[in-house]
Amino acid sequence: MSPSIADNIARVRVQIQTACQAAGRDADSVQLLAVSKTWGPEAVRQAHAAGQTAFGENYIQEAVDKITALCDLPLVWHCIGPIQSNKTRLVAEHFDWVHSIDRLKIAQRLSEQRPEHLKPLQVCIQVNVDGGDTKSGVSPQELPALAQAVAALPRLRLRGLMTIPEPAETPEQMRAVHAQAQALLESLRQQGLPLDTLSMGMSADMTEAIAEGSTMVRVGTAIFGRR
Repeated sequence: MSPSIADNIARVRVQIQTACQAAGRDADSVQLLAVSKTWGPEAVRQAHAAGQTAFGENYIQEAVDKITALCDLPLVWHCIGPIQSNKTRLVAEHFDWVHSIDRLKIAQRLSEQRPEHLKPLQVCIQVNVDGGDTKSGVSPQELPALAQAVAALPRLRLRGLMTIPEPAETPEQMRAVHAQAQALLESLRQQGLPLDTLSMGMSADMTEAIAEGSTMVRVGTAIFGRR
């Protein structure tokens, strides 16, 4: 019999704990974000029954349908995919977090469209830390100005950075890339921004990301399996 979603979550949590111990960190300092894109509401319900409350979605309309279907559960929804201008209202109205801000225009629209009865939208700026040609994200050089501008928007709360680096050939090379992201976060803190989140690391590079300071790992296939 194949492992259940609950079994998979337990296994991933052990991996997080082991990585934290190796890095000399408290296991509670790293949050697991279950990436539920392409999986239906029932899979999310199974994950919630296993104690998982934070879920990441890439495709906005699919996510909104899922959020609506699961409104009876106390879940926290994270938008981790690219956002087009015509989708900002849906994101502002339905999500709790956004990880993928890469330009000021999108951040401004999210702030303007965030309903007053909801808490400020928690956001991260996506930074293209290693200069990958196929990756979204602001460059490290453009990051400081964008971060200051986003932090000033009234209906957003800037929490930190998100990265999706290219795969590296060795764990040491992967750690070096993650270390660059940690350094960028620290430089923004030194500029007076009270940031606490580094959304960094997925199934393949979770250990290296945690070693370099990730506070949130995004795991999909290792929890829900392959479509």
